[in-house]
Amino acid sequence: MNIKITADSTCDLSEALLRQWNISLIPMHILMGEESYLDGVTIHPADVFAHAQNGGKMPKSAAPNLVEYTDFLAPFARDYDAVIHINVGSKFSSCFQNARLAAQEFGNVYVVDSENICTGQGYLVLQAAKWAADGLPPKNISMRLQGLAKRVELSFVLNQLDYMAKSGRCSGVLAFGANILGIKPSLAVIDGELKVVRKYRGSLPICVGKYITDQLANREDIDRSMVFISSTQAKPGCMEAIKAGLRQYGNFENVYETDIGTTIGGYSGPGTIGIVFARKQ
Repeated sequence: MNIKITADSTCDLSEALLRQWNISLIPMHILMGEESYLDGVTIHPADVFAHAQNGGKMPKSAAPNLVEYTDFLAPFARDYDAVIHINVGSKFSSCFQNARLAAQEFGNVYVVDSENICTGQGYLVLQAAKWAADGLPPKNISMRLQGLAKRVELSFVLNQLDYMAKSGRCSGVLAFGANILGIKPSLAVIDGELKVVRKYRGSLPICVGKYITDQLANREDIDRSMVFISSTQAKPGCMEAIKAGLRQYGNFENVYETDIGTTIGGYSGPGTIGIVFARKQ
Protein backbone atom coordinates (compact mmCIF):
# COMPACT_ATOMS: atom_id res chain seq x y z
CA MET A 1 0.00 0.00 0.00
CA ASN A 2 1.37 3.39 -1.02
CA ILE A 3 0.95 5.79 1.92
CA LYS A 4 1.94 9.46 1.91
CA ILE A 5 2.97 11.16 5.16
CA THR A 6 2.38 14.91 5.45
CA ALA A 7 2.56 17.40 8.31
CA ASP A 8 2.48 21.04 9.34
CA SER A 9 5.80 22.88 9.02
CA THR A 10 5.93 23.16 12.82
CA CYS A 11 7.35 19.60 13.01
CA ASP A 12 10.86 21.00 12.35
CA LEU A 13 12.26 17.88 10.68
CA SER A 14 15.47 18.41 8.74
CA GLU A 15 15.49 18.62 4.96
CA ALA A 16 17.50 15.40 4.88
CA LEU A 17 14.84 13.48 6.82
CA LEU A 18 12.03 14.97 4.73
CA ARG A 19 13.74 13.83 1.54
CA GLN A 20 14.69 10.41 2.90
CA TRP A 21 11.15 9.59 3.97
CA ASN A 22 9.27 11.51 1.25
CA ILE A 23 7.45 13.70 3.79
CA SER A 24 5.71 16.87 2.58
CA LEU A 25 4.91 19.89 4.75
CA ILE A 26 2.31 22.64 4.57
CA PRO A 27 3.81 25.90 5.85
CA MET A 28 2.35 27.96 8.66
CA HIS A 29 1.81 31.67 8.03
CA ILE A 30 4.17 33.96 9.93
CA LEU A 31 2.84 37.50 10.29
CA MET A 32 5.65 40.01 10.82
CA GLY A 33 4.99 43.71 10.54
CA GLU A 34 2.71 44.28 7.58
CA GLU A 35 3.91 41.19 5.75
CA SER A 36 2.87 37.55 5.75
CA TYR A 37 5.53 34.88 5.23
CA LEU A 38 5.58 31.11 4.84
CA ASP A 39 7.32 29.24 7.66
CA GLY A 40 10.52 27.59 6.48
CA VAL A 41 9.99 28.87 2.93
CA THR A 42 10.17 32.65 2.93
CA ILE A 43 11.14 33.17 6.57
CA HIS A 44 13.45 31.47 9.08
CA PRO A 45 14.34 32.02 12.76
CA ALA A 46 17.37 34.19 11.92
CA ASP A 47 15.05 36.61 10.10
CA VAL A 48 12.85 36.88 13.20
CA PHE A 49 15.84 37.45 15.49
CA ALA A 50 17.18 40.20 13.22
CA HIS A 51 13.75 41.84 13.07
CA ALA A 52 13.41 41.79 16.87
CA GLN A 53 16.96 43.03 17.46
CA ASN A 54 16.21 45.99 15.20
CA GLY A 55 13.26 46.96 17.37
CA GLY A 56 10.51 45.22 15.44
CA LYS A 57 7.52 43.56 17.08
CA MET A 58 7.53 39.80 17.51
CA PRO A 59 5.72 37.92 14.74
CA LYS A 60 2.54 35.93 15.12
CA SER A 61 1.71 32.61 13.49
CA ALA A 62 -1.49 31.66 11.71
CA ALA A 63 -2.77 28.27 10.58
CA PRO A 64 -3.35 27.41 6.94
CA ASN A 65 -7.05 27.82 6.21
CA LEU A 66 -9.51 25.19 5.02
CA VAL A 67 -8.94 25.95 1.32
CA GLU A 68 -5.16 25.79 1.71
CA TYR A 69 -5.36 22.40 3.44
CA THR A 70 -7.74 21.10 0.79
CA ASP A 71 -5.46 22.24 -2.03
CA PHE A 72 -2.42 20.79 -0.26
CA LEU A 73 -3.98 17.37 0.39
CA ALA A 74 -5.78 16.94 -2.95
CA PRO A 75 -2.86 15.76 -5.14
CA PHE A 76 -1.64 13.33 -2.48
CA ALA A 77 -5.14 11.91 -1.98
CA ARG A 78 -5.31 11.40 -5.74
CA ASP A 79 -1.87 9.87 -6.23
CA TYR A 80 -1.58 7.69 -3.10
CA ASP A 81 -3.68 4.93 -1.58
CA ALA A 82 -3.83 6.88 1.68
CA VAL A 83 -2.55 10.08 3.26
CA ILE A 84 -1.71 10.54 6.95
CA HIS A 85 -1.37 14.16 8.04
CA ILE A 86 0.10 14.94 11.47
CA ASN A 87 -0.82 18.34 12.87
CA VAL A 88 0.75 20.58 15.48
CA GLY A 89 -1.11 20.09 18.78
CA SER A 90 -4.71 21.30 18.73
CA LYS A 91 -4.14 23.39 21.89
CA PHE A 92 -1.48 25.41 20.07
CA SER A 93 -3.30 26.15 16.83
CA SER A 94 -6.42 25.64 14.72
CA CYS A 95 -4.40 23.55 12.23
CA PHE A 96 -5.93 20.26 13.38
CA GLN A 97 -9.47 21.59 13.10
CA ASN A 98 -8.86 22.99 9.62
CA ALA A 99 -7.08 19.88 8.35
CA ARG A 100 -9.77 17.58 9.71
CA LEU A 101 -12.44 19.60 7.90
CA ALA A 102 -10.41 19.48 4.69
CA ALA A 103 -9.97 15.70 5.01
CA GLN A 104 -13.75 15.27 4.76
CA GLU A 105 -13.40 16.07 1.05
CA PHE A 106 -11.45 12.84 0.59
CA GLY A 107 -12.03 9.24 1.50
CA ASN A 108 -8.43 8.28 2.18
CA VAL A 109 -6.99 11.06 4.35
CA TYR A 110 -6.31 10.48 8.05
CA VAL A 111 -5.61 13.46 10.32
CA VAL A 112 -3.77 13.05 13.63
CA ASP A 113 -3.46 15.55 16.48
CA SER A 114 0.17 15.29 17.64
CA GLU A 115 -0.66 17.07 20.93
CA ASN A 116 2.78 18.59 20.56
CA ILE A 117 4.93 21.05 18.66
CA CYS A 118 8.40 21.29 17.12
CA THR A 119 10.11 17.87 17.04
CA GLY A 120 7.60 16.58 19.59
CA GLN A 121 5.31 16.62 16.57
CA GLY A 122 8.22 15.62 14.34
CA TYR A 123 8.77 12.45 16.39
CA LEU A 124 5.30 11.27 15.36
CA VAL A 125 5.83 12.30 11.74
CA LEU A 126 9.04 10.31 11.40
CA GLN A 127 7.58 7.30 13.21
CA ALA A 128 4.56 7.37 10.91
CA ALA A 129 6.87 7.28 7.88
CA LYS A 130 8.75 4.32 9.34
CA TRP A 131 5.53 2.42 10.05
CA ALA A 132 4.28 3.15 6.52
CA ALA A 133 7.56 1.81 5.11
CA ASP A 134 7.06 -1.34 7.20
CA GLY A 135 3.73 -1.91 5.44
CA LEU A 136 1.31 -1.11 8.25
CA PRO A 137 -2.18 -0.09 7.05
CA PRO A 138 -3.12 3.61 7.44
CA LYS A 139 -5.86 3.07 10.02
CA ASN A 140 -3.45 1.08 12.18
CA ILE A 141 -0.78 3.79 11.86
CA SER A 142 -3.29 6.48 12.77
CA MET A 143 -4.38 4.60 15.88
CA ARG A 144 -0.78 3.93 16.91
CA LEU A 145 0.07 7.60 16.51
CA GLN A 146 -2.76 8.61 18.81
CA GLY A 147 -1.28 6.39 21.51
CA LEU A 148 2.28 7.54 20.83
CA ALA A 149 1.24 11.19 21.16
CA LYS A 150 0.54 10.56 24.85
CA ARG A 151 4.08 9.24 25.42
CA VAL A 152 6.28 11.75 23.60
CA GLU A 153 8.29 14.07 25.85
CA LEU A 154 9.47 17.40 24.46
CA SER A 155 11.42 19.86 26.59
CA PHE A 156 14.07 22.51 26.15
CA VAL A 157 16.12 25.12 27.99
CA LEU A 158 15.93 28.81 27.13
CA ASN A 159 19.02 31.00 27.11
CA GLN A 160 16.95 34.09 27.88
CA LEU A 161 13.37 35.26 28.34
CA ASP A 162 13.65 38.41 26.23
CA TYR A 163 11.88 36.95 23.23
CA MET A 164 9.08 35.47 25.32
CA ALA A 165 8.60 38.88 26.93
CA LYS A 166 8.49 40.60 23.55
CA SER A 167 5.87 38.13 22.36
CA GLY A 168 3.76 38.69 25.49
CA ARG A 169 4.28 35.20 26.92
CA CYS A 170 5.92 36.55 30.07
CA SER A 171 6.44 39.99 31.61
CA GLY A 172 9.42 42.19 30.84
CA VAL A 173 10.12 42.47 34.57
CA LEU A 174 10.29 38.69 34.91
CA ALA A 175 12.59 38.44 31.91
CA PHE A 176 14.89 41.16 33.26
CA GLY A 177 15.07 39.50 36.68
CA ALA A 178 15.77 36.09 35.21
CA ASN A 179 18.57 37.46 33.05
CA ILE A 180 20.15 39.34 35.98
CA LEU A 181 20.03 36.22 38.19
CA GLY A 182 21.26 33.92 35.45
CA ILE A 183 18.09 31.82 35.53
CA LYS A 184 17.54 29.50 32.56
CA PRO A 185 13.98 28.13 32.50
CA SER A 186 13.17 24.68 31.17
CA LEU A 187 9.89 24.31 29.32
CA ALA A 188 8.03 21.12 28.42
CA VAL A 189 4.82 20.15 26.66
CA ILE A 190 2.45 18.70 29.25
CA ASP A 191 -1.09 17.67 28.34
CA GLY A 192 -0.76 19.48 25.03
CA GLU A 193 0.39 22.77 26.55
CA LEU A 194 3.80 24.41 26.98
CA LYS A 195 4.70 24.93 30.64
CA VAL A 196 7.72 25.95 32.72
CA VAL A 197 8.84 22.84 34.60
CA ARG A 198 12.24 23.77 36.06
CA LYS A 199 14.51 26.76 36.57
CA TYR A 200 18.28 26.38 36.37
CA ARG A 201 20.90 28.87 37.42
CA GLY A 202 24.40 29.40 36.08
CA SER A 203 26.07 29.42 32.67
CA LEU A 204 23.99 27.94 29.88
CA PRO A 205 26.24 24.87 29.25
CA ILE A 206 26.13 23.98 32.95
CA CYS A 207 22.35 24.41 33.01
CA VAL A 208 22.03 22.23 29.92
CA GLY A 209 24.11 19.54 31.61
CA LYS A 210 21.80 19.61 34.64
CA TYR A 211 18.78 19.56 32.34
CA ILE A 212 19.90 16.47 30.41
CA THR A 213 20.61 14.65 33.69
CA ASP A 214 17.14 15.51 34.99
CA GLN A 215 15.58 14.26 31.77
CA LEU A 216 17.38 10.95 31.41
CA ALA A 217 19.11 9.77 34.59
CA ASN A 218 17.65 6.72 36.34
CA ARG A 219 14.90 6.34 33.77
CA GLU A 220 13.76 2.81 32.92
CA ASP A 221 10.67 3.88 30.98
CA ILE A 222 12.34 5.44 27.93
CA ASP A 223 11.96 4.04 24.41
CA ARG A 224 15.56 4.01 23.22
CA SER A 225 14.78 3.69 19.50
CA MET A 226 15.31 7.39 18.72
CA VAL A 227 15.89 10.83 20.20
CA PHE A 228 15.93 14.32 18.72
CA ILE A 229 18.29 17.12 19.66
CA SER A 230 16.60 20.37 18.68
CA SER A 231 18.22 23.78 18.88
CA THR A 232 18.30 27.26 17.45
CA GLN A 233 21.70 28.90 17.15
CA ALA A 234 23.09 26.72 19.95
CA LYS A 235 25.59 28.48 22.21
CA PRO A 236 29.18 27.16 22.61
CA GLY A 237 29.35 24.14 24.88
CA CYS A 238 25.63 23.39 24.88
CA MET A 239 25.53 20.83 22.09
CA GLU A 240 28.53 19.13 23.68
CA ALA A 241 26.69 19.02 27.03
CA ILE A 242 23.62 17.45 25.41
CA LYS A 243 25.66 14.82 23.58
CA ALA A 244 27.69 14.01 26.68
CA GLY A 245 24.45 13.43 28.58
CA LEU A 246 23.10 11.22 25.81
CA ARG A 247 26.27 9.13 25.88
CA GLN A 248 26.09 8.77 29.65
CA TYR A 249 22.37 8.17 30.09
CA GLY A 250 20.83 7.65 26.70
CA ASN A 251 22.11 4.71 24.65
CA PHE A 252 19.65 5.63 21.89
CA GLU A 253 19.72 3.70 18.61
CA ASN A 254 19.16 6.80 16.46
CA VAL A 255 20.06 10.41 17.31
CA TYR A 256 18.68 13.11 15.02
CA GLU A 257 19.79 16.75 15.13
CA THR A 258 17.28 19.36 13.96
CA ASP A 259 16.91 23.13 13.96
CA ILE A 260 14.00 24.65 15.85
CA GLY A 261 11.83 26.47 13.34
CA THR A 262 10.22 29.88 13.31
CA THR A 263 7.06 28.99 15.22
CA ILE A 264 8.87 28.03 18.45
CA GLY A 265 12.24 29.63 17.78
CA GLY A 266 10.64 33.01 17.18
CA TYR A 267 9.69 33.38 20.83
CA SER A 268 12.14 31.03 22.57
CA GLY A 269 15.04 32.97 21.09
CA PRO A 270 18.59 32.03 20.06
CA GLY A 271 20.42 29.55 22.25
CA THR A 272 17.36 27.39 22.93
CA ILE A 273 18.20 23.67 23.03
CA GLY A 274 16.40 20.50 24.09
CA ILE A 275 15.63 16.86 23.42
CA VAL A 276 12.60 14.80 22.40
CA PHE A 277 12.02 11.13 23.09
CA ALA A 278 9.13 8.81 23.93
CA ARG A 279 8.27 6.63 26.88
CA LYS A 280 7.75 2.90 26.46
CA GLN A 281 4.25 1.53 26.10
